[in-house]
Amino acid sequence: MRVERELMRGAGPAAVLRLLEQREMYGYELVEALGSRTEGVLAMGQSTLYPLLYNLEAKKLIRGRWKTAGSGRRRKYYSLTAMGTARLKLHRQQWQELFAAMHGLGLVQPDTEG
Repeated sequence: MRVERELMRGAGPAAVLRLLEQREMYGYELVEALGSRTEGVLAMGQSTLYPLLYNLEAKKLIRGRWKTAGSGRRRKYYSLTAMGTARLKLHRQQWQELFAAMHGLGLVQPDTEG
């Protein structure tokens, strides 16, 4: 299922910050992780991801640095900044409140598996 554009505007940045909290990644790794770790729900192409990365970098929530891989290929790796960590904490709180509110309305159900 693809998430509508308006919902993705809020979920996309939070998802990227969360992935970068775990480790430094380059663009294609992020595309792959977003698709596989969300079972395709937050899948986005490079044409969507890179403007998002540039925006997060301009806000100083992430930083990019160029590295040369063993193959000789240069890639830009992104990592979370201190400001990004703080923003991710805020996103977590807001998503939890939103989920609780939607649950109260009966729009989402808690995960009963596991």
